[in-house]
Amino acid sequence: MAAADELAFHEFEEAPNLLAQTPNEATTRGDQLVPQRHVAVAMDSGGSYGAEDEVEESDKTALLQEEKQQPGFWTFGYYQSFFDVDTAQVLDRIKGSLLPRPGHNFVRHHLRNRPDLYGPFWICATLAFVLAVTGNLTLVLAQRRDPSIHYSPQFHKVTVAGTAIYCYAWLVPLALWGFLQWRKGVRERMGPYTFLETVCVYGYSLFVFIPTVVLWLIPVPWLQWLSGALALALSAAGLVFTLWPVVREDSRLAAVLLLSVVVLLHALLATGCKFYFFQPLPPEPAAPPHQATSQPPTVLLSPPPPRSAAA
Repeated sequence: MAAADELAFHEFEEAPNLLAQTPNEATTRGDQLVPQRHVAVAMDSGGSYGAEDEVEESDKTALLQEEKQQPGFWTFGYYQSFFDVDTAQVLDRIKGSLLPRPGHNFVRHHLRNRPDLYGPFWICATLAFVLAVTGNLTLVLAQRRDPSIHYSPQFHKVTVAGTAIYCYAWLVPLALWGFLQWRKGVRERMGPYTFLETVCVYGYSLFVFIPTVVLWLIPVPWLQWLSGALALALSAAGLVFTLWPVVREDSRLAAVLLLSVVVLLHALLATGCKFYFFQPLPPEPAAPPHQATSQPPTVLLSPPPPRSAAA
């Protein structure tokens, strides 16, 4: 029966040879050959996958090459990264400090975990220089209006302005950062900013005082105080809106006291600069008029008449 022989199962010895010759192909139910990609995996004597070990070693090597060794804080390279900003970033941060608004965090929206020292350093230097120059110009203009005022160049104001501004921009953030670190141990939910972020916030908050100091050259008292109050309000508002997401996790009393101290210190800086650098000199004391000494009237005595010879 030929038909029965055709339906019987037969073994084909050439099947293994065909599979060995076409390793990149696999059979399917429709007896069609479909190309298939394979990953060659080598088995070592220990039974581990050699290809996976090579991939892991190559990944580790790449990671080690990408990692850079962090320089020490006493080296120049450590501080070089804090000045690695471009003009667009600095201008964006200055704009953010001039336009504070509720719900807009300066650290999260402008610093973005990349604080810099370039902007705060030059803002403080510019503010100190402008304070000293405008303070001297105020006295020059006052002398022209009133010649009785004596003016001499006051170069010591440059040193006073630089010391006051830089101490405020570094010591106050240091004290604030230390206080927040201490409160973090009391309140576990508090997450304070880093020290450099705090310095950056204070440095950019002082920019608004630079044009304000220039406006103080106008000899109109009410305009000077109005511009000073506006600059103080903008600068202090930026500090409050930035610090509020951190201090709100603390108790209400501690948060209110901390923000009140921050605003008070800012106000003391502004008013101190106003009174010290823009206080007119008193007029010179006028010399007393020359008083003529009164002398007794001279009496002319007439000579006695000559005596006669007969007497």
